[in-house]
Amino acid sequence: MKVIITTVLFAAILSTFAMAQDTISLYAGAIPNSRPNRMTFPVGHITPGLVYQVIHPMLEVYLPEKENATGAAVIICPGGAYKVLTYEAEGVRTAKQFAKDGIAAFVLKYRLPDDSTMTDKKMGPLQDAQQAIKLVRGNALRWNIDKNRIGIMGFSAGGHLAATAATHFQFPVIRNGDSISLRPDFLILIYPVISMKDGLTHADSRTNLLGSNPSRQVIDEFSEELQVNDDTPPAYITHAGDDQLVDVDNSILFYESLRRHHVRAELHIYPKGGHGFVLSQPAAEWMAPVYKWMIIEKLIEK
Repeated sequence: MKVIITTVLFAAILSTFAMAQDTISLYAGAIPNSRPNRMTFPVGHITPGLVYQVIHPMLEVYLPEKENATGAAVIICPGGAYKVLTYEAEGVRTAKQFAKDGIAAFVLKYRLPDDSTMTDKKMGPLQDAQQAIKLVRGNALRWNIDKNRIGIMGFSAGGHLAATAATHFQFPVIRNGDSISLRPDFLILIYPVISMKDGLTHADSRTNLLGSNPSRQVIDEFSEELQVNDDTPPAYITHAGDDQLVDVDNSILFYESLRRHHVRAELHIYPKGGHGFVLSQPAAEWMAPVYKWMIIEKLIEK
């Protein structure tokens, strides 16, 4: 009996190890667009699973078992209004499910916009997203990934960051001496903030990213429905029609812009669920339509 129990425990440890995270720094040297700062953790706002401050952006790596690997990879941007990261529920939980199903997953702990830590806070998150794409693609061989099947995924404000990475890749905001492509091969958006325009944007996300009085030029630059072009990667989008926090028109307008530019896209709108509706479902359940779309796009096989 002891032998059987030991064997089972050992197998479980091996399985966990195969999917265990390896946390790596995004930047080998100096972090761009950063300034010295003595940040203190906001006492009274400590909530398990949430990240409130990011000075050193990181990638948390979840790799599938080699025999189960599909070659596809997803970089995950948790949401949180550019003020906090819903790191565990949207990031880690999703990454573990992807890895279980053969898809390499990387949870991006990106810098949250802050004038005290950045010289230009609106560019910090995008720099980290571009660096994540560069890092994953540059290490594709090491992680058993197809460099042409690397996507980016985002929830809520993290969806805005993912959409920004998918529409601004032609304008690098990081050093890229090796000229590694910063274009994600696909895009997955879960109840995303898309627009920064009055009457449509999520006000807190806009203020936290762009400041309290952004210019019209800056608003348009970060309204991603205006930035789509023919080279924008194919997208899967889902939202709830009764979302009272981020208006579903964000997803609808982005989808329509993709369609006008002949970019392949799939939009799922559920009548009810509110904001964050996937968090009340098992990951395997709400991610099933994502996998179907990935099969259609030939990102993974059946």
